[in-house]
Amino acid sequence: MDSTIIMINLFGAVALLLFGLAQVKDGVSRAFGARLRTGLATGTRGSLRSFLSGLVATVALQSSTATALMTASFVERDLIKPRMAQIVLLGANVGTAITAWIVATGIEWLSPLLILAGIVLYRGRSSTSQGGGTALIGIGLMLLSLHLLGLATEPMRASPALAAFIGLLDGALPVAMIVSAALAFASSSSLAVVVLILSLASAGVVSAELVIVLVLGANLGGAIPPVVATLSGPASARRVTLGNLAIRTLGCLIALPLAGYGAELIQMLPFGPAKLPVDAHLAFNLLLAAVAWPFSRPLAALMARLVPDQAEPDSAPKYLDAQELSTPVVALASATREVLGVGDLIERMLIRVSEAFERNDASKLAEIPALEERVDRLQQAVKVYLSRLGREGLSDENARRSIVVIDYAINLEHMGDIIEKGLLEQVTKKISLGLKFSEDGHQELRKLFDLTIDNLRVAQTIFVTRDFNLARQMMEVKVEVRRMEKQSAERHLERLRDGRADSLQTSSLHLDMLRDLKRINAHIVSVAHPIMDESGLLIESRVRTTAK
Repeated sequence: MDSTIIMINLFGAVALLLFGLAQVKDGVSRAFGARLRTGLATGTRGSLRSFLSGLVATVALQSSTATALMTASFVERDLIKPRMAQIVLLGANVGTAITAWIVATGIEWLSPLLILAGIVLYRGRSSTSQGGGTALIGIGLMLLSLHLLGLATEPMRASPALAAFIGLLDGALPVAMIVSAALAFASSSSLAVVVLILSLASAGVVSAELVIVLVLGANLGGAIPPVVATLSGPASARRVTLGNLAIRTLGCLIALPLAGYGAELIQMLPFGPAKLPVDAHLAFNLLLAAVAWPFSRPLAALMARLVPDQAEPDSAPKYLDAQELSTPVVALASATREVLGVGDLIERMLIRVSEAFERNDASKLAEIPALEERVDRLQQAVKVYLSRLGREGLSDENARRSIVVIDYAINLEHMGDIIEKGLLEQVTKKISLGLKFSEDGHQELRKLFDLTIDNLRVAQTIFVTRDFNLARQMMEVKVEVRRMEKQSAERHLERLRDGRADSLQTSSLHLDMLRDLKRINAHIVSVAHPIMDESGLLIESRVRTTAK
């Protein structure tokens, strides 16, 4: 009976830890998700920045799996180079280890304070406040679970059954690593398993060598969930997660025979033996990052050979299944996924034009016409698909959702037209004629490009979540874009009046690009219109009425 109570307490504490981790991830995603995604996508232009981006994102999300999946999706859309993606995941692994080390510093007493602060924040009206409150509650629950794990494992010192099991693992270290890896895979969290190992080590029932081996297993198991999640994805995404798994597997196989020596070395450091699991976790990931970093390029090349690209229809819809038309909710979900893919193509087009503008590299523009053709075909396929769905008879709610999906697809198609027929020609002219913008004009356009790409990413989130607070913020962004466009045009005209030669040469280009970026943002902001309209906060006209 005592053993049963101990196991219930142990599993309950682990469940609370996993729940706390999920709350942190959800809260941070809600409060800062768009910024994290933007930071991760743009912070990978150098090796060190890539490493730090992965580290920071993982510490914020409390999940290297989430970072790995985001990175894989960015590689799929060609926003991150494969080599840099491998370095991002090295940083993510270190980020998980740092989180475990911080959790183990004995700050459990902060748990009630963090939960209280989180509840206060959660009562706020903004999505940022509510997300931050959820994250704080999650951190508080994580610390509380650590305290409960300590209480649950304390009686294990005198447990003959546990002693016998630990003895078996001590005599079969490869099996111990596999068991730990299975636990990390099942829980989708290497952090949770490391914290569990920490509690067992604190209870004094596990040898130092076995602790090292169990930590190795947790690292190995933590790399498996992203691989499973990307199995059905494109080859580019699978290469990233398989490369990370290969690095961790090789590192664990090399470190396994050296576990005993590693335990002796770490115990010589000025840290308590009770913290051996988190010290070993951090040391392993730092060493692995230092050794694997120089081989990121050969690894990316090897993964490209092992996981070749698959031939697939260039513009065929992926999710529009005619058999789902009999179930409107499922069909609408499939159409939504398809339109999100169209949004990703528009983002890719914007980034290509932005890079060409920034670097004077015409090769970045080569795929724009093909991407625009894919956008046209996919949005047409979505419209035809949903028109067939309408014949089946829809509820009012599903009918409204169908219109929202079609409207967003049409707006995305308009953005593609503006990019191909406007921005593409303007940037091509800039490069071919060797035109140079003034420093101020270049920075103004650069800032508007970045804001447009960020706005599109937020719009994609609004399209799926229909978050009212994000929609309201998006409406405010429209005013900001209009202000930026007006100020930039006025400053440009001032430079013309001052007779600056660089402004005279690029005058029409500058004004045309401002106009087109403003038009694209107007289409982006339209995703918020249905949400604001349903709330009764959308007016039909900005023209003021005068009293008669």
